[in-house]
Amino acid sequence: MALVNTTEMFKKAYEGGYAIGAFNVNNMEIIQGITEAAMEQKAPLILQVSAGARKYAKHNYLVKLVEAAMMETGLDIALHLDHGENFEICKSCIDGGFTSVMIDGSKHSFEDNIKITREVVEYAHARGVTVEGELGRLAGIEDDVNVSAEDSSYTDPAQVEEFVTKTGVDSLAIAIGTSHGAFKFKPGQKPQLRFDILEEVERRLPGFPIVLHGASSVMQEYVEIVNANGGKMPGAIGIPEEMLLQASKMAVCKINIDSDIRLAMTAAVRKHLVDHPDHFDPRQYLTDARNAVKEVVAHKMQYVLGCSGKL
Repeated sequence: MALVNTTEMFKKAYEGGYAIGAFNVNNMEIIQGITEAAMEQKAPLILQVSAGARKYAKHNYLVKLVEAAMMETGLDIALHLDHGENFEICKSCIDGGFTSVMIDGSKHSFEDNIKITREVVEYAHARGVTVEGELGRLAGIEDDVNVSAEDSSYTDPAQVEEFVTKTGVDSLAIAIGTSHGAFKFKPGQKPQLRFDILEEVERRLPGFPIVLHGASSVMQEYVEIVNANGGKMPGAIGIPEEMLLQASKMAVCKINIDSDIRLAMTAAVRKHLVDHPDHFDPRQYLTDARNAVKEVVAHKMQYVLGCSGKL
């Protein structure tokens, strides 16, 4: 068991035609649910930490919780920074034990994105850490990431070769129609991923690992549980799982999943407290929350990512 970078994981995923789940973590119960599912599914695993998670749980707590999970499960885990805003944040995570970082320079010009990303790559590679870059901007809100529909943009395949060559990144997040947060599409809208862009990127970067952000499906069974127990979540449509499975069989080697975990936890806690209004011990309702996380992650590994049994 060890903290590992993503090099071998992505090589095997690309060759095997599956994707690895990168699940956002914020506390002990989330980490336990994810890692227990991965152990039972015998699936490779990336745990990723956002800027919001580092503010909430603190860097050292999260690193030590991941180390504890490795001891309990015997898994090799890649610990990844999600949406690093600048060099300083990436450097802090690299120096603090992370094995993979994302530098998100997508809000900058193409030239500045290359410059910022290359700086992170040079520092990370000297320390055995892998780097994810991003081209194109996803709409939506998640933690510190907030991009309006007007400011979002699809990835331009004509730029990917130059970007990868000049930066030296190990993987590339692209924008093909996914979006951050739970409220991706309104009822009546038809979600559609731009597989034509993905195919062109794959043609220009053969064998290179591609990443999809904002890929939660907004599992309706959990929305219904939330609303049946006092919630008021509006109708929302996520990315259909069959589309994500198709992407995982192509160049996509990493699929980020966060909102579905939050939704499952919230549904479990709400239901528990409504069913047991006299309970006040967090261990009681957080056990249900942890089990819900485990259930969601196992489902994703089996039916969306195709990575079950790949260890």
